[in-house]
Formats: sequence, C-alpha cells, structure tokens
Amino acid sequence: MAQALDEARLHEFVGKMLGDLGGAMSLPTARIGFRLGLFDALNQGPANAAELAERAGNLHERYVREWCLAQRANGYIDYDPVSERFSISPEQAMVFCVEDSPVYLRGAFELVAAMIEAEDKVEECFRHGTGVRWGDHAGCLFCATGAFFRPGYVNNIVQSWIPALSGIEARLKQGAQVADVGCGVGFSTLLMAEAYPNSHFTGYDFHEPSIAEARRHAVAHGLGDRVSFEVATAKDIAKDGFDLITMFDCLHDMGDPAGCATHMREILAPGGSWMVVEPIAGDSPEANFNPVGRLYYNASTMICVPTSLDQEVGAALGAQAGEARLSEVIRSGGFKNVRRATEGPFNMVLEAN
Repeated sequence: MAQALDEARLHEFVGKMLGDLGGAMSLPTARIGFRLGLFDALNQGPANAAELAERAGNLHERYVREWCLAQRANGYIDYDPVSERFSISPEQAMVFCVEDSPVYLRGAFELVAAMIEAEDKVEECFRHGTGVRWGDHAGCLFCATGAFFRPGYVNNIVQSWIPALSGIEARLKQGAQVADVGCGVGFSTLLMAEAYPNSHFTGYDFHEPSIAEARRHAVAHGLGDRVSFEVATAKDIAKDGFDLITMFDCLHDMGDPAGCATHMREILAPGGSWMVVEPIAGDSPEANFNPVGRLYYNASTMICVPTSLDQEVGAALGAQAGEARLSEVIRSGGFKNVRRATEGPFNMVLEAN
C-alpha cells in the first residue's frame, strides 16, 4: 500500500532541492568570477557594476551587472540598494579572495567542474564495473585536486599535523629522509621542504603529468637541491630508509592499499613513521550523512572509486572508509601501532609505526 503524501514534507524537500540546484547553477558564474578576477577586484572596495567592470579590466558592464546580481542572490557578495554598489565582506573574501585562507574554495569549484566533465566516463563504469584512469577523468583533474587540497595543506601540515607525530618533527629539523607518496603536483612536498631545510624530500606519483608539474614548482621555489620528484606507484618505490613517509588524501584511491602498506613498512627506516592523511569519516555510513560526508561521498563516486577500480586489485575503499577500515589495511602491512594523531574538520591524520 502506497504511503500517503505528506504535503509539509514535500514542500520542505522541494525547498531543499531549490537550494541544491541554486548552488549547482552558481558553479559556472563563480568560476568565471575567479578567472576574470571579479572577486579580487571587488575585494579592493565597493563598486557598482560599471566601476567593477572597469576595475577588472574593462569588461562588458551588462555582463558584470548580471554576474553581480547572481552572486548576491547566491549570498557570495553583498549589495546596497540605495547606492547600487556591490561589496565583499571579510568573511566572503576568505572563501573567494584570500588564497592562503584555510577556507579558500576556488579549487573546490574547479574540482566539481572536472567531475561534471567526466560524467559520461563514470556512467559507463556503472554499467561494466570498470574504472577511469586518473589522467583520463577530465582536462585537468589533477590540477583541480591540487588546488582543492592546497589551503588545507598550507594551514595544517607544518602547523599541526607533523607536530602531532611522535618525535618526527625533531628528526625533520635535524635532517631526515622523507617520501611523499601520491604527491600529485607537489604542494605538500614543497611545503614540508620549505619548513625543514635540513631534510631531503622525494615526491612520488604514478601520474607523469603531475610529476612534470611538481618538478616545475620545485625549480620555481628554488628547492631543486633538496627536493626531487619521481614517477612511480607506491609499490614500485625502490629507495628505502625513509624516516617519514607521508600520504595525503590518496591511500583510499589506490587499487591495492594493503599491498601499498606492506611496501611502506619495508621502505621505512627503524623508528620512522608513516603519516596517512585521509578524509574525516565515521566508521558507519550513517555517521557520514552530514555536509562534509556529502561532499566526500559524491567526490568518491565520481573520482575515488573509479580511480581505484582502474588499478590492480581495485579495493575501492572510497573517500569515507573510516578509521577502523583504514587502520585494518595499514596493520595488514605489518604495522603494529596505528593511532589517530590529530584531526580537523575535513581530515584525520593517522600515524603508523
């Protein structure tokens, strides 16, 4: 027997959907605002549409006015109806203008765009149980991913994550060998290298274009003498004796995370630590039905699971694997001690030795 329709619940759900669709439709206009410098130009001070159009590089005033109205409707900027001038608050600027802010979200918008671009490829995976190779997802998923994670890394790796490890920061200050596995375009590797000038860092990633980009970053930062980048899967790293191995938001993407754990144990120096940074998650699905879990489950469907299923074994842990499952995988590699060293709103940091 069909359930009776609850009109109040229906209206509540339609209201939620209007909010979700409004957020989705803000994606292209926000990306245009980032690329054309409109958010940054508005951060210089209040302006009407004509003033902002000129300030941003002589753009077309009518387009800029409609863009401003859209961003005000989004709640991304403010508007004074008396002066007809738009402005951006300090709080809004933290999200749209301040690149080193922990909540700067330009990369998030780019990541969602890359997910949409890869929609057809992932849909085929649903039919056949196949995967999508990391470099084949979209035009520059690896760039978007690097930009998405960068604010969190800038504000946490050196300030709180490494200090939470057992005795590792002291070794880094004295001089240590570090492997940053799954380094992507090298943001995490270079941040650590800048903070610990007596140590040497090697970044590894199986995606050759990411490594090429990382090498360019190393040269630009003048760190080529202490930082190197190599194309290799986690299980193919030939060097050993690392005092610290780091993995930032990538263990769950690997096809064979258990095999990776075994190899990490083999290449770790005595007394060293493996730092595994993963998306924050509870150990049951219902524990992750919240705004952060929503972001991660959707990204996992479109990126993490297809990436893992494209590789050998295809464990497909997903971005919401949870501490218990991750610890089980890590211990399967021979690590006796696994603990949550620290956590934040988006990540948990596990230390294994």
